[in-house]
Amino acid sequence: MYIPPPVRRGTPGEGWEGVWKNAPHRTIRPVPPTLQHALQLQSQGRLADAIIVCRQILRSEPTNPNALNTLAILLQSTNYLTEARDTLRIAIATHPQLPELHYNLANIHRDLGDFDAAIDSYQKALALRPNFRPALNNLANALKETGDIPGAKSLFQQTLTLHPDPRIASNLLYLSYFDPNSTPQQIYQQHAAWNRTYAQPLAPTQQSFFNDRTPNRPLKIGYVSPDFRNHPVARFLLPLFTHHDRSRFEIVCYSDVRRPDSMTRHIQSLAAHWRDSTRLNDDQLAQLIRQDQIDILIDLTLHMDGNRLLVFARKPAPVQITYLAYAGTAGLTTIDYRLSDPHLDPPGSDETIYSEKTLRLNSYWCYTPPPEAPAIGPLPFLSTGHITFGCLNNFSKINPPVLKTWRTILARVPNSRLILSAHQGSHRTRAIDYFSQSQISPDRVEFHGVLPFADYLALYNRIDIALDPFPYPGGTTTFDALYMGVPTITLPAQTAVSRAGVTILENLALPQLIAGSTGRYVAIASDLVSDPTALANLRQSLRPRLLASPLTDARNFAEDVESKLASAWNHWRVTHPVKM
Repeated sequence: MYIPPPVRRGTPGEGWEGVWKNAPHRTIRPVPPTLQHALQLQSQGRLADAIIVCRQILRSEPTNPNALNTLAILLQSTNYLTEARDTLRIAIATHPQLPELHYNLANIHRDLGDFDAAIDSYQKALALRPNFRPALNNLANALKETGDIPGAKSLFQQTLTLHPDPRIASNLLYLSYFDPNSTPQQIYQQHAAWNRTYAQPLAPTQQSFFNDRTPNRPLKIGYVSPDFRNHPVARFLLPLFTHHDRSRFEIVCYSDVRRPDSMTRHIQSLAAHWRDSTRLNDDQLAQLIRQDQIDILIDLTLHMDGNRLLVFARKPAPVQITYLAYAGTAGLTTIDYRLSDPHLDPPGSDETIYSEKTLRLNSYWCYTPPPEAPAIGPLPFLSTGHITFGCLNNFSKINPPVLKTWRTILARVPNSRLILSAHQGSHRTRAIDYFSQSQISPDRVEFHGVLPFADYLALYNRIDIALDPFPYPGGTTTFDALYMGVPTITLPAQTAVSRAGVTILENLALPQLIAGSTGRYVAIASDLVSDPTALANLRQSLRPRLLASPLTDARNFAEDVESKLASAWNHWRVTHPVKM
């Protein structure tokens, strides 16, 4: 069966809509000329016209699987997900033997947030083609989204055995930060192996850079990301872009955004140059970066969805840095530095677990208060009569040790409630069943799916205390909770990623919310509950405290980042003189 060319270039990962779902897997009939026309329109970005052509084909051939499949993918790409799902169901009714149809239907179920249906459709595709690499990969990602980290890990490993691929291997590396059993040393060794297998063969054996070494000249800074859009990375990047000193730094964005939005347009307006890299492969993008004479190239993705680490493996810029995706390591010897801070990576801590040299900012993040945020309401306990705990992080961060700790808190605090964020699916039932083992009634646990941003923020006005997951805590969600007046209890582990809550709370002078063990985590929750008046006062103080902290001081933050960039450049300039 012919699956049309990709509408979005990407790599497997969280919320992946990458190249494989549209990749040609096999042909069952020649592509009609009219369908070829639709594919040409699609390749030109004329999706609405391509949809019209597909509908014309289907008037005379209503069960044509190629046309139905192409139409469904186009509808998915334009966010008509329900119609895309129904279109594929028609195709499957007449062609149930085609694994691609089940696979594409699974991707649409995933985009709709129906992970049980997505998992079922991936499994049907695999029953028809057991070694179907994209289905194996995306099934593993779906398991991760439902909190089944062991199942996802096992499936990624199985898939890599069958199909060694850097994108699947990246998914497995990123998953390691969610695994409570992973140590920093193990994580580093896995990243180093990825580098040896996929990146080192691409590294240039001899390379000269002709960048101008003149001291104090303006530097060209290239930022590479698929997330210049309404995404946490863009939210945290915005203060830096807004306050970058244009007399000293020239911003060049290499954008893999397939669905631009208002944030995309805003970031584009702040850049000196905007390069749409969606149609460029890694080698082409690396060549473009060299042609642009970028001085410092910054990765904003690490091993997450849509990463371009194999561009960085080709070393297209003299200085390469990774930042903001998460405080981990790329594992690449061609990336020189990683940005962190003194709380994520305390001075003197083990830096052999990173392939890059660590540059510490005063604060890893700078938070921009969302204009959609409502006023902070009164402590919910005062009207409900019971304490409501909450965690609005992705459910993939909710593992058995976290559930066990939260179950202990609910058992210790009579009549307390817990609000969680999770897509519809059996993983909700599993969580409720787990709490029920301690006689915690199902009506004490409440789930919410993906909400509009303003509604998500407003939900914090129903939460008294936020519970940070571990070992992968919140970043954006912790900031949002605190801005909405909700104190957040965090428990760091061994990785810098696990200390996200620490750096936020230390910058707010709230170390009393940082636990050193699960026992202390439970005790902090009990202490907060014991004094509702103090809890109410803390609630009203959090937003002013955050606004007065370094965490929202965008100008000083930008100057701090720029200082680190300038230092990194000057070190390279001095140590790499022009060869005569």
